[in-house]
Amino acid sequence: MEIPEKLLKFRFHFLFGVGLSLSIVYLVKLAPSFLDILAYFWPLLLSTALFLAAVVAFGRITPPAADVPGENSAEGLLDFVTAQPDPTSEIDNNKAE
Repeated sequence: MEIPEKLLKFRFHFLFGVGLSLSIVYLVKLAPSFLDILAYFWPLLLSTALFLAAVVAFGRITPPAADVPGENSAEGLLDFVTAQPDPTSEIDNNKAE
């Protein structure tokens, strides 16, 4: 009599396990096969592979430039943006008010 009592104690665990197992079986049975998915997405997979191959090829063929022409102008712009405000301009602004 001890075994049925212990089984009844874990009845929700068993029901959960059976339900989970049945849902997994139904999902596997109802899901499309791998070849169907591959047949549907092969243009996307092929174009992605060709794009990545082109990126790798251009990365190996094109040498890195030693001096980028716009690099100095970008540094000047960054210096302008990060510069501290001029203290004399603050004094002039206070006098104008």
